[in-house]
Amino acid sequence: MKVENLKMYPFQTTLMGVIKGVLDYFETGTTAAMAFGGSGHAFLINVHNELCPSGPYCWKYDGFYPLVRNLGLEMTDLGFYHKGTSAHDREAIETRVKDFLDNYQPCSLLNMENQIIYGYDDKGFLAAEPWQCPVDVAPARLTFGSWKELGDEVHVNFFVFRKVNRKDDATIVRDSLRYALELFRHPENHRSDLRYGIGFAAYDNWARAAARHGGEHGNWWNAEVWSECRQMASAYFAEIGARSEGEPARLAGTLSAAYKEISGLLKQLGNKALPADDKVRIAGQLKAKEQAALASIEALLQALGQPAEQPHVEPVRPGRRRAR
Repeated sequence: MKVENLKMYPFQTTLMGVIKGVLDYFETGTTAAMAFGGSGHAFLINVHNELCPSGPYCWKYDGFYPLVRNLGLEMTDLGFYHKGTSAHDREAIETRVKDFLDNYQPCSLLNMENQIIYGYDDKGFLAAEPWQCPVDVAPARLTFGSWKELGDEVHVNFFVFRKVNRKDDATIVRDSLRYALELFRHPENHRSDLRYGIGFAAYDNWARAAARHGGEHGNWWNAEVWSECRQMASAYFAEIGARSEGEPARLAGTLSAAYKEISGLLKQLGNKALPADDKVRIAGQLKAKEQAALASIEALLQALGQPAEQPHVEPVRPGRRRAR
């Protein structure tokens, strides 16, 4: 069984590769910039205190789910499973996922990477590979019962997606920009544990870890993901500006340029060979530029006639994920 016309986008931010693929499957007409920006992911940055590559995966989705719903997509977490999960519980979640697929509801998994589950055969699930990568990072299938392709790295969540009514553009923009402010003003509501820093704390973690861990894979991977997010933030504001006039259009243009510059600096930060002192300097520059961008976001909300109030985030207990 295969869900036809369902594909995954090869973004470094694999969660957004899933989201954009499912939005396209449901024919919502959502651009990549709107998917990143409207969902708020364009404004997220989350960095482990040892520059572990787990930063893009280990954060709370509380504020993300409603923004994805604004785009016309309901995303539901079907639960967390690990190496010790019983055969009975594995069979139960496999049955649920197969039932959803039989009703043409796309599903996904997050283990080492986010992957769309686009079908199954008599042996296991068929999973999209986000890009060409080692098989143990994003296997193309998951054998029923054993999940042997995950090896000893079993810390997996399954998700299902359903099409819902899309909100109007004004609501999408308002809620996403409020979320951007919230991520930096109240990062404690969004981090998964104290080892991670969201918002300004992400750059503090990066600067402190640069000497010991700046030459490692995690330094490069965090830069790849967060630079892509800021690149999409730049494109998001370009789209907002194209639909606006006067002061909102001017501010959106300023923000598009600002996030393009932030994206470029994050790319520089990802150079593993760059001396630690330079990484510390660039991290400081990025903090200052993010602060200036937040002020412009608040001004844009006001220019659009929207107060920059912060959304209420209900505390939840997500599935346990660990640093990699």
